[in-house]
Amino acid sequence: MTRQCAISGKKAQSGNNVSHAHNKTRRRFLPNIQTVSLFSQTLGHKVRLKATPRSVKTIEFHGGLDSWLAKKSLAQLQPNLRQLKKRIEKRLKSQMSSGASPVAPPSATPSGDSAKQPPS
Repeated sequence: MTRQCAISGKKAQSGNNVSHAHNKTRRRFLPNIQTVSLFSQTLGHKVRLKATPRSVKTIEFHGGLDSWLAKKSLAQLQPNLRQLKKRIEKRLKSQMSSGASPVAPPSATPSGDSAKQPPS
């Protein structure tokens, strides 16, 4: 398997090491690929992907793996993420047809004293 981010598609680039005497030797610039486990609320379990930290941050910004995949078209996704998106859509359709409410993402409002309104 290539050293490629499953989310952004970043992969190794090539270039030159340049010495003080301007001797050029070939080298590879490798992306920071990490194996991460992202939780799918619809499927109810974690999904393991090879991704860059920047990509993981982007997914978290968009509200999680399920909502990020919902916003992307199939043409923009890697083959393994296309399969994952289809599995999530299939699960959502089965939940809608059975009458069960789909799993809602947790609310963005914090709980506790900071959520209370100031007295007027």
